[in-house]
Amino acid sequence: MKILYHPDRADIHLSSVLYALSDPVRLLIASAIRKSDERTCGDIDVPVVKSTLSHHTRTLREAGVVNVRIQGTQRFLSLRTEDLEFRFPGLLTSILDAFETSDEKKKLMNPD
Repeated sequence: MKILYHPDRADIHLSSVLYALSDPVRLLIASAIRKSDERTCGDIDVPVVKSTLSHHTRTLREAGVVNVRIQGTQRFLSLRTEDLEFRFPGLLTSILDAFETSDEKKKLMNPD
């Protein structure tokens, strides 16, 4: 089984987190995960192909935003809320709350 890199709490950097959350699709992924404790990649409805979803997931994981747990052929995603709150209090909540009410989310969900 492939071992996935997850940065230690102390190695999560603000610039990496902000970069990971600067993309609308990655924001949509993080927002979807926040609505439940854990989601599989296949459960997340995003307007991209599977390989692009994998790329976005990897970016979020390597920045320390999400944790990826492998069970068989499934990959379960969860937000590293506790680690991010410890490092940057209020950051994740503020960003995701702003995204939830933005026109950007509406455009992603309804591309017409």
